[in-house]
Amino acid sequence: MCEHQDELADRAAQQRVADDVAPMIALPAEIPAALTGSEKTRLIVLRGNSGSGKTSTAVAVRTRLGRGIALVQQDVFRRTVLKERDVPGGVNIGLISLATRYALDSGYHVIVEGILYSDRYAEMLRSLVDDHRGLTMFYYFDVSFAETVRRHAARPQATEFTAEQMRGWYAHRDLLGFPDERLVLETSTLDDTVGRILSESFPAQDAHRTDRS
Repeated sequence: MCEHQDELADRAAQQRVADDVAPMIALPAEIPAALTGSEKTRLIVLRGNSGSGKTSTAVAVRTRLGRGIALVQQDVFRRTVLKERDVPGGVNIGLISLATRYALDSGYHVIVEGILYSDRYAEMLRSLVDDHRGLTMFYYFDVSFAETVRRHAARPQATEFTAEQMRGWYAHRDLLGFPDERLVLETSTLDDTVGRILSESFPAQDAHRTDRS
C-alpha cells in the first residue's frame, strides 16, 4: 500500500513539473517542428526489453566507429538526470528528443537506446523519423523473457533489480509498427548484431572511424 501511495505521489509530482515547464518550452501551434541533422547523419534507434542486449550493442557500435557518435540512453535521462518513473507523458520523452536533435544538428551520428515502450515513445520517435534529413534505422531486440533474465544475471548491475521486477517491465514484441523496423533475434551474437548494424546503417564509404581528433 505504501509503495502504491509513493508511486501516486511521484506521478503527481512529475505532472506538476511538466505543467510548470510546458509553458516555457511549448512552441506556437503554427510553427512546425524543424528538420534536424543532414543527409550525412545517421540516427539508429535500438529498442527492447531490459536485458535484451541493446546497451551492449550501442556501446560496441560506438567503440567500432570512434568519435562523432552520440549515445542517447533512455535510462540515463530518465533515471539518472530526472529520477523519473517511466510514465505516459514523462519529461524524459521530450528531453531525449531534444538531445537527439541537438547532436544531429551538430553533425553527430546518434544512437538512441532504451526500452522505449511503443505506447509512450512512438509519437516522439515518429517525429524524429519525419524530421531527420539523413538515414534513420530502427532495431527491436526480440528476446524472450527467460533469455533476458539469463543475460541480466551476467551484467554488473545484476543486483540492482530482480527477475520479478523484470517480469513486470517485460513487453512481448512491443513493435512500433514502422515499415522498416528490423528484428534482432536472441540467436544473434553481439558481434553479429554490431556487424549487421554497421553494414546496414553506414554505407561502406562511411563505415570507417569517425575520430575527430
